[in-house]
Amino acid sequence: MTERQPPLQDPHLEEVAHWHPIEGTPEKKKVAIGCSIGATIETYDFIGFGTAAALYFNKVFFPATDPLSGTLLSFATLGIGFAVRPLGGIIGGYLGDRIGRKPVLVGSLLLMGIATVLIGALPTYQQVGAWAGILLVAVRVVQGLAFGAEWGGAILMCFEHAPWRKKGLYTGITQAGFPVGLLLANLAFLASVPLGEQWAWRVPFLLSAVLIVVGILIRLKIEESPEFEELKEEGEVSKNPLLEVLRDDWRTVLRAFCLRIAETAGYAVSVTFMLSYLASEKLAARSVSLTALLIAAGIGIVATTCWGALTDRVGRRPVYLLGSAITLLWGVPLFLLVNTGAATAIILAFLVSYAICQNSLAGVQGAWFSELFATKTRTTGASLAYQLSAVVSGFTPLVATALYVGVGWIGPALLFSGYGLLGLLAALVTKETWGRAEREEVAALERALAAPPAPEPAPRHHTKPATGS
Repeated sequence: MTERQPPLQDPHLEEVAHWHPIEGTPEKKKVAIGCSIGATIETYDFIGFGTAAALYFNKVFFPATDPLSGTLLSFATLGIGFAVRPLGGIIGGYLGDRIGRKPVLVGSLLLMGIATVLIGALPTYQQVGAWAGILLVAVRVVQGLAFGAEWGGAILMCFEHAPWRKKGLYTGITQAGFPVGLLLANLAFLASVPLGEQWAWRVPFLLSAVLIVVGILIRLKIEESPEFEELKEEGEVSKNPLLEVLRDDWRTVLRAFCLRIAETAGYAVSVTFMLSYLASEKLAARSVSLTALLIAAGIGIVATTCWGALTDRVGRRPVYLLGSAITLLWGVPLFLLVNTGAATAIILAFLVSYAICQNSLAGVQGAWFSELFATKTRTTGASLAYQLSAVVSGFTPLVATALYVGVGWIGPALLFSGYGLLGLLAALVTKETWGRAEREEVAALERALAAPPAPEPAPRHHTKPATGS
């Protein structure tokens, strides 16, 4: 006798499984790798600017007579790119929910590539005076718009192709493109140090042209999201996804915004500001700082993916709570370590800050943020929440520098811990989207779909009863 499966709590799941198989689409691995490579290239471009801003731009694009003012202006320019990312997220999210995820992926990558190569060709302050800073700001705005559109398209495309039980792992692979980009950017800056002050910052940006060509070719071969295709077939594509998100999901946007700040603004203190701090206080040579960041980024590639995979087993919220709590406690120990000036201590500081604090949060966001929003407004909602936080994180190095000037290293240390506290509180009030109940429901659906159909009852044969003679 065949065991009867219990009825599903959500019968709609069985319908969804017909056009988005539980094991994911046949394209899932190619999509995950393609989105990750694109994320790598865009991060190389965008984060490379942060490294250059911390190490070179204060003297290259601004008057070298006042190093502190140059550093503040350099970080302000860095922040402008972050400030326009929400606009890029809105535009990219709107287009992703209206015309599809794939066009946004290709367009954002192309725009980012053009802007980044232009940075490598800009004239310096010594050559054109104040125009150097103005041109840098203009190109940085284009970078910010492109990067703002990138994340939602890449993550959502990967999420909507991924297996149901491994969405954390697959979006973690895409998120791992960011430490890969960080690794490549800093390798490029480390390798270019011997080229001298004029070319050491130009070459890494100019090399982006090669990466962009590779990325465009890969992304053109990616199939469109099956969930978006289903929305189109059913005529359910949102006419105004931004309006719907702001009307129906503004609380979710606010929660995700706070969750994201803990990760991205924490990175701005522990990496972007830290590079400048180590250089200005002569605690470490550039080669030591960049090497420490390279090691952390290399380990972060694996760490981000593993953190994402862990959420598939235990849920999204527990991992975020852990990462936020560590960030909260790490602020003061971080600065105590780097203040020793010991290379080993500096490497350890970057390793904990990046591979544990930052990666544990980034590895969760791809799946968790995607699950918090409905399919037809998912790109807009996730992108808006993700990129709004960039306004805070973009100006965090500037705030950290001002705090350091005012109260010393304890200011940036407490700022870092404050971001961890915000993330912790936000995680506590955000719903779990992949808890035990959701995992058991999918397991029940798997059993129901795998169970053989019940055998049909055998036909009855009617025979006349025998009669005696």
